[in-house]
Amino acid sequence: MAKEEAGILKSLRAIVAFREFALIIVIVIFGFAMSLASPVFLTMQNIEAILLALSVEATIAVGMVNLLISGGLDLSVGSTLAFTGVVTGLALNAGTPVVLSIILGLLAALGVGFVNGFLVSKMKINPFIVTLGTNMAVRGLLLVLAQGRAVLNLPPEFTVIGQGRLFGIQYPIYVMLALVIIGDFLVRNTRFFRQNYYIGSNERAARFSGINVDLVKVINYCIVALLAGVAGLMITARFGSASVTVGSGLELRVITATIIGGASLSGGEGSVLGAFLGALFMGILANALNLLGVDVYWQNLITGLILISAVVIDVINERRKSQAQSQR
Repeated sequence: MAKEEAGILKSLRAIVAFREFALIIVIVIFGFAMSLASPVFLTMQNIEAILLALSVEATIAVGMVNLLISGGLDLSVGSTLAFTGVVTGLALNAGTPVVLSIILGLLAALGVGFVNGFLVSKMKINPFIVTLGTNMAVRGLLLVLAQGRAVLNLPPEFTVIGQGRLFGIQYPIYVMLALVIIGDFLVRNTRFFRQNYYIGSNERAARFSGINVDLVKVINYCIVALLAGVAGLMITARFGSASVTVGSGLELRVITATIIGGASLSGGEGSVLGAFLGALFMGILANALNLLGVDVYWQNLITGLILISAVVIDVINERRKSQAQSQR
């Protein structure tokens, strides 16, 4: 009996120590409070709306958290998302087959990721500067390509990607969940992605241990750009048009979600599940503010304050860890 009790206590401690446990509790409590405040909140229609809106940010967060773990950062994902949609839309309107148009759009996204990765890893330029520059350059390029106008009249063979349903649920939700599950498994269990924790914790030591840091960084930037491209395809197909302004400010919301989920701007920490939960929290919060009739300007203010709070908490935690290590 004593052994069984000890085993139960050990299991409970493991659950509580789980980095995402606290966030799950917060989401459950917040969801319960909202169900009391608004009878619409827990309806299937509203839950699907939350998940559908979440599908874009969570998809990109899968790649962003991996990048943050390695000590990187990408501020160009919003522009990459829009760029992919515009390239795909223009190709479709030019009569290119759907599959080839999708490939062209994803190759465009991959190109942005490769440029970011090359400049950060080989040229040793700060990722903040690099991705901020590519963010503006790519946004300008897609405006030139589309002449500042949305790309309309996309064929139904393409729009079904974002509008089609399986068992009553739209396809983007399935894509998001599949990417989160696969991404979390890979980051937790494969040697290549585990290397990012070593790189983010101590890049110099990672190099001395034989890790090809430059290659890993380039691949990381390509992955997050490719996932931004996938998100771009989903949102373009969902609305049936490629907007040149879509994705503005998306990078900050994704980074906020990953930090809330346990990632650190200093690198070496984070998980895909945590990033998804952070994005879910942000999605539920945005939905709750809409249901409560909060003005959109206040919503932006609240999102900004959450980002600042998350960064402050991250900095405080890093300082505590540094002090604890110095006292050993």
